[in-house]
Formats: sequence, structure tokens, C-alpha cells
Amino acid sequence: MNLQHYYWFFKNAIPGHICDDIIRYALQKPKSLASIGTYENYKTLTPKQLKGLKQKRDCKISWISENWLYKEIHPFVHAANKNANWNFNWDLTETCQFTIYQKDQYYDWHSDNTGRVYSDSESPCHGKIRKLSTTLSLSDEKEYKGGELEFDFRNMDPDKKAHTKICTEARGKGSLIVFPSFVWHRVRPITQGIRYSLVNWHLGAPFK
Repeated sequence: MNLQHYYWFFKNAIPGHICDDIIRYALQKPKSLASIGTYENYKTLTPKQLKGLKQKRDCKISWISENWLYKEIHPFVHAANKNANWNFNWDLTETCQFTIYQKDQYYDWHSDNTGRVYSDSESPCHGKIRKLSTTLSLSDEKEYKGGELEFDFRNMDPDKKAHTKICTEARGKGSLIVFPSFVWHRVRPITQGIRYSLVNWHLGAPFK
């Protein structure tokens, strides 16, 4: 799918005091080592599998689901979807993922939608796919170094030498980035401090 815009951003979208409230609230929740599809339950992994997981993704996460969070974020998702001319049909947002990146932690190249359709008939996500992803920066950019959100526009003209871009707009506290879930991206290693972020995935029926 060729896109005119691979992401859409809103600087200072969410006020700083709300970002602080999210951090305080989320830090009280149980935290776990983040997993990926190949290694879904880190508690059952062998040392070799755990090493394989950390070569791809190394960070801590917790899960929060509060209506007020969706009310804060959804208007920006709708605006980005329209302004970027994606116009994807979506009608559900998954539980919010609070992510903690500390020194040397990162998440290597991945896409949030690999074509997987949710198939749990007991879940409201059943029959849907991830269409739009959002990343809300909760940390002030002075509080950490590294940890850049970087995109890889893999379906661009292959003759173009530069097809990756660091999303500098994502660093400011309260900045919100929206992008199609199939766009490849990564979080580069943290070199100093801690980076807090809130990630959402917005779902709809499969593309036709």
C-alpha cells in the first residue's frame, strides 16, 4: 500500500500533568518483561529462548485500561486518520500498553500488524486486525538519551537510498504519533535515563 504520509504527529497533544498522572498510575500496576509473538510467555522460556527474546526486544511493560485515557487519545487518532488520508475504518482500541525503557533497552524492527486476524471468539477483538498504532511520549526529552522512534518505509521506491527516518517529533513530553500498524518501526537503545511511553492499537475489520 503506497502512502502519502507514513505517520502523523501532534506535538504537546496531552498536557504534561496528565502524562505524569499516567506514569504514576501505571507504575503501580504489575510489570512484566515485554514479549513478542515467538516468545509470548517469558516465564516459560528457557535461558536460550530468553536470550533470543532480548535480542529482539528488551523492556518492561504493564497494562492499563481506563476510559478517560481513550477519551484523551481517540480525538487525535480520528484527526490523524483523516488528515493523513488513510481513512481506515476502525472501531475498537486494545488495552493500553505502558512501556518502560531503561539504559541499553530497546525494541528492534517490527510491525504491529503482520496480517494476523484475532480469532478468540470470547474477545471483542475477534475477527479484527490492528490498523492504526499510537505512541504517546510520557517522558520529557531531557530525561533520557537515545530511545528514538525510527520508521522504515519498506514499500518506498527501492531506488531511494534513504528509507528510514527518526521521528524527532516523538520526543517531546505529551507528543502523540499515529501511524498505520503495518509500517515497520523500532525504538533505538536507551543510552541514558528512562523513557516512558503509552502505546495503543486501534482495530477494525480486515482490509478488503
